[in-house]
Amino acid sequence: MLRLAVIENLRRVSVRISAGWVERSRAASWADKMMEAVQNDPKSLILVVADMARSNPPLTGPFVAELVRRLQGRGPALALPLSWIEERLSEAGLATIQLVQSESQQQAADQVSVSNSIGSLRVLGAVDWREFVEAMSLVEQTLREDPADAYARMDFASRDLYRHATERIAKLGRLSECEVARKAVELADAATVDRAAGGDDRATHVGYYLIGEGLPALERAAQVRLSGVASLRRAAERLPLLTYLGSIALLTVGIAAGLLAQVLGAGLAAWVVLPLGILSLLIGSQLAVALVNWLATLLVVPRPLPRMDFGRGIPGHSRTLVVVPTMLASEQGIENLVEALEVRFLANQDESLHFALVSDFLDAQQETMPGDAALVERARARVEELNLKYGRRETQGGSDIFYLFHRPRLWNPQERVWMGYERKRGKLEALNVLLRSDRQGGRPAEDFSLVVGDTAILSTVKYVITLDTDTQLPRDVARQFVGAMAHPLNRPRYDRQKRRVTAGYGILQPRVAVSLPCTNRSLYARLYGGDAGIDPYTRAVSDVYQDVFGEGSFVGKGIYDVDAFEQALGGCLPENRILSHDLIEGCYARSGLLSDVMVYEDFPARYSADVSRRRRWIRGDWQLLGWLSDSVPGALKGPVDSGVGAHRLLNPLPPLSKWKLIDNLRRSLVPPALTLLLVLGWGLFASPGWWTLLLIGILLLPAICAALLDLLRKPDEVLVRQHLGA
Repeated sequence: MLRLAVIENLRRVSVRISAGWVERSRAASWADKMMEAVQNDPKSLILVVADMARSNPPLTGPFVAELVRRLQGRGPALALPLSWIEERLSEAGLATIQLVQSESQQQAADQVSVSNSIGSLRVLGAVDWREFVEAMSLVEQTLREDPADAYARMDFASRDLYRHATERIAKLGRLSECEVARKAVELADAATVDRAAGGDDRATHVGYYLIGEGLPALERAAQVRLSGVASLRRAAERLPLLTYLGSIALLTVGIAAGLLAQVLGAGLAAWVVLPLGILSLLIGSQLAVALVNWLATLLVVPRPLPRMDFGRGIPGHSRTLVVVPTMLASEQGIENLVEALEVRFLANQDESLHFALVSDFLDAQQETMPGDAALVERARARVEELNLKYGRRETQGGSDIFYLFHRPRLWNPQERVWMGYERKRGKLEALNVLLRSDRQGGRPAEDFSLVVGDTAILSTVKYVITLDTDTQLPRDVARQFVGAMAHPLNRPRYDRQKRRVTAGYGILQPRVAVSLPCTNRSLYARLYGGDAGIDPYTRAVSDVYQDVFGEGSFVGKGIYDVDAFEQALGGCLPENRILSHDLIEGCYARSGLLSDVMVYEDFPARYSADVSRRRRWIRGDWQLLGWLSDSVPGALKGPVDSGVGAHRLLNPLPPLSKWKLIDNLRRSLVPPALTLLLVLGWGLFASPGWWTLLLIGILLLPAICAALLDLLRKPDEVLVRQHLGA
């Protein structure tokens, strides 16, 4: 508002200066005509003065001052127009000298006003308004009494999220914002007694009542009265999966019925209707899911996860290891890996951040290959060079920054090849065992044949950030990762009976975008790579699973809590059964989405590479089919604590996780179903053109609706006439 007031003053002065400039230009034009008449034909001066008198110019200060300035002292002939002006002014009770002085004073005042306004804008731009607002806010001062002592250590965006939640509750209830904040603190205070008795420690944090599961308790204390629409929305929020799947089922049946109506109208045989009906359900489900997801993003506001403020450094109790599971294939590949690891370090320097390569050899027909030793030695030397280049952290007992963990090949009887045990999943499992080898009596930390770096500090690592080889970690993103994981509402809570994380998050997944350089590598990448590069405008974006269910999907890049990850997944997954393990890990450890944090990765440059990647994903999805039953296969090495057969366990996955698995399987069947429907339509219908257009329309309808909505939607800060004019 202060900036708007200053800008309004500048506008007002600018309008006056502009009007004065017009008047001075008019005066200059008449003065030029008069001086030209005096030089060429002095007798015609009287005619020019008469013309000016007939035009009846407004004798404003700028006009008179400019005309007098140009004509005064230019000879006795020009006294005539000056006398006429003096006579006109005297009729209004004014004098020439009075207007000239007034105009000079006005110009000086305008100059001072503009100068002060520009200076004020600079001062306003330099002021830390966040600090000012929080210092003046009574709500802020109340929330800082948080019994968990977490609110004051959160970042500004998270504190602002809490303040807006307080404002929303106050608008719906009968208490003021300060009273709502006080109620939240009182509820958190009361929960400290339950915490001592083994209660939920999250309840001692004010955020539990403002944006968490304790919101109904705070709303009751604030005497909130929900409207009819809000009550319906709240009822849907209490049964989100039923509402979500029910909407999809209704739309799917309706779309499939519409397609079958077209089939029955064509008079086809009964034996054709059944397969067409099944295929129609698959195609209809694709449109139904797309429409429901699209509507959900419109109706549900994105809910960013709160974070602690680690901008000045990650505390020692949240020590984090950034790891890149990879393969040692060639010396040039090792150079690229080490260079990328160094870039990640330079962008995310922190006393409590360490960086590591967790490597395997390529698959082979024998345990060791002729070039293995040279590759390992090269990797060891390059990692040691990085530690020498950047030194040891003396503040932490001389700990190393960079590490290398390398595993030997093991014989896989099913694949009939020497390979790294369980590939990427095996690397992370072995790393977790190493990180906790001094705390628990499990497998000894002997999975790695080579460890480069001082391992004494590894037992204090609390979080692991896992990245793919081509994943870029932007500046200070690691601190944002750790800050989110360390927040009280996001800390994972493992349920031993359910054998999974049931509250908080064991894994946090960022948004993954395509890096800008890779889209220029080929036409295919430019066409299918989507929006590449940095988006400077978008903060939190909508994600159906996170915003509706409070839970995201893990895609292999993110941060996880080592203890929670091991509790949820240690000894749970069978060997040689799971190729695509990211989703199932997110289901066991409960994954959340950091929609306002981004990492970047490459996009395949060729169609064949993209198809190979998708084929691997689909194959992995179908390997998880067994997790839809009541019992699931367990690891041979893991304890069988809930037996329903040899090495089988009761399925711990909740309904939402099972739907994620089903949705992946459904999505993999849509392309062949569409192809079969097209082929059957071309072979069975006399005029298959309308059938083809109908199926293509079903696929394109969500994109068309979204494009039209984006075209017609008016941003809140834009006026209607401006939006229509654009």
